[in-house]
Amino acid sequence: MDKTLVLQAELRERIGSKAAAAVRKRGRIPGIVYGHKKESIAISLDAHDFVEGVHHGHRLMDVTIDGATQKMLIKDLQYDHLGRNIVHVDLMRVDVTEMIEVSVAVELKGVAKGTHEGGIVESNTDHLEVECLAIRIPESIVVSIKDLGVGESIKAGDIQLPEGVKLVSSPEIIVVSCRVVAEAKTTEQLEAEAPVAPEVIREREPKAEEGEEQ
Repeated sequence: MDKTLVLQAELRERIGSKAAAAVRKRGRIPGIVYGHKKESIAISLDAHDFVEGVHHGHRLMDVTIDGATQKMLIKDLQYDHLGRNIVHVDLMRVDVTEMIEVSVAVELKGVAKGTHEGGIVESNTDHLEVECLAIRIPESIVVSIKDLGVGESIKAGDIQLPEGVKLVSSPEIIVVSCRVVAEAKTTEQLEAEAPVAPEVIREREPKAEEGEEQ
């Protein structure tokens, strides 16, 4: 799915924590643009427009800098200490015809049949690394778990990826599994299973003969 966000960027003349804080006070998000063997540049983007785009699943964006528009991919987002607000973004220049490696979220769909057999579903990873065209990055990788039984698992290599998307992560990575819920043991059971300390037998000291100093 083509997810492209259109934004206007401003060049940042100053970098550093104080300069970045000043940018945020103006309602903008500081960022860095790199890639395609070009010099990295510091920019800022309108915070409201950028955050709205991210929340709507946009990964690609057309960024206009000094009158020139370039297609860019969000490579990294940094959040504040509470994990709520985006405080910095790393953007990578891309070409619509090139294959790129990206991290895509895993989305579990359905109710595993194993949950009706006393099992619980465990998600072992929330994303997979894939390779695809820059304009064909999937919004998520959907994994159906309705046929997942107790003691079974789904590996990355078992997942049917969208057309044109190639798995980069190891195919042996377990994405999701269903295991038996361990029953809570009573105090009596825990005490019965506790290892018994072996009795220590000490050699008796010989009694001193009558009249012998001790």
